[in-house]
Amino acid sequence: MRPPAFWMNPRTAPGLAARLLQPLGFAYGAATARRVARTGYRASVPVICIGNLNVGGTGKTPATLALLMRVSGAQVVSRGYGGALAGPVRVDPLRHSAAEVGDEPLLLAAFAPTWVAKDRAAGARAAEAAGAKLILLDDGFQNPSVHKDLSLIVVDAERGFGNGLCLPAGPLREPVAAGLARAHALLSIGDPAAQERFQRDWGHLIALPHLRGVLRPLKMGMDWQGQRVLAFAGIGHPEKFFATLRSQGAEIVRAVSLDDHQPLSDTLLRRLEAEADGLGAQLVTTEKDQVRLPASFRPKVLTLVVRLEVEDWSALDHAIAGLA
Repeated sequence: MRPPAFWMNPRTAPGLAARLLQPLGFAYGAATARRVARTGYRASVPVICIGNLNVGGTGKTPATLALLMRVSGAQVVSRGYGGALAGPVRVDPLRHSAAEVGDEPLLLAAFAPTWVAKDRAAGARAAEAAGAKLILLDDGFQNPSVHKDLSLIVVDAERGFGNGLCLPAGPLREPVAAGLARAHALLSIGDPAAQERFQRDWGHLIALPHLRGVLRPLKMGMDWQGQRVLAFAGIGHPEKFFATLRSQGAEIVRAVSLDDHQPLSDTLLRRLEAEADGLGAQLVTTEKDQVRLPASFRPKVLTLVVRLEVEDWSALDHAIAGLA
């Protein structure tokens, strides 16, 4: 489901649709403020929240993966979007499916112990009992059930904070100024041009450490140059995946945008396979979509893997060191 166009432009006064919905946006923001004022469970180990202010994908999963590479003894706690299991349960990639635990936890579990729990406090307790030295809370910045020792807000530099309004008038879960005041650091993800626009549009509100990063394809020996592909993606912003593929030299003969976390049914996969065969193209998807594929179908699909590269981690490294 694509967001409405009127959510996205921060450079003009809100249009008619946004103005009509703005009272509801004020009410939504006020409800968020009341909710986050509550006191949550305080874990015995540091808790770092990787969250956002926007609905939809901003790059939290790549940011979580990057943090896992920088800290030791960390375990991940996630709500497990779309998963059927209430938990808390430790995700086992060999036993669990995305339908049970969600695609992002299934991906993260390949790198660190990962817990799915609809009740995040119960998930934090499970991680503590399992020996976690630090908990990375995947999302949950607006959820007060667990006390956060450090909160990192992740934002897509290209989209920024949209029109700056709360749902349903805009894409925000809470006002920018209020959210940033509760956070400890901000990470904007995008190319230099997007970073420059983000700074121009939102820099006046940023008074906390601001990290800048970009997603780059992981070198895996695959030569994409001239490769005819049918690319499909069910992530927050599929067009970014398609642009990355093109930047690697792939020829996208068909691009299929799916809803974020959309189940990959047998019917859908058979259709994609038939289209790819008819076009003489190779099926390609994202790492997050790949974990939702049935095991029997995975050999038919190539995966473009990206990783987050951050210009300067020092401010966040210093903040994390202070949690010890």
